[in-house]
Amino acid sequence: MEIIKNFGIEPVLLIAQIVNFLIILFILKKFLYKPVLDTLKKRENLIKEGLKQAENSKLEFEKALEEEKKILKKAQDQARKIVDDAKIQSILVAKKIEEKSRIQSEKIFDEGRKQMGEEVKLAEKKLMASVNKLSIDILKKSLKETFSDKEEAKLIDRAIKEIVK
Repeated sequence: MEIIKNFGIEPVLLIAQIVNFLIILFILKKFLYKPVLDTLKKRENLIKEGLKQAENSKLEFEKALEEEKKILKKAQDQARKIVDDAKIQSILVAKKIEEKSRIQSEKIFDEGRKQMGEEVKLAEKKLMASVNKLSIDILKKSLKETFSDKEEAKLIDRAIKEIVK
């Protein structure tokens, strides 16, 4: 004890201070330490929940991005298919129009050829009629001076029969 007195420490005061310290420690533990720990635990739980929610949100966001990519890809594929189908349809329509035009032009050409043939036949008939008339006129004029009227009529009738054949 003497050593303690040499240092200037009073044992009664030391024991009183230790008792005071233990009382304050008990009071702090009961009324302050426990509520602070509870508050820290609550805060820790809130932080954990917040982190879980953030992780869930991140996963949901990634899923949404993936879904968006799928939807965009599907839409692009559908758009590409629609464009390809439209190209095919336009080619088919163009071929049909071309075929109709070709058939129609062939029909018009055939009708023109037929009409031209008819006109040529008509012109040939007119020309033959004119040539026949001219031939008969020439024959009449040339035979008038050489043959009699009877012989002339006979020759003209025979010539007309030959021409008509």
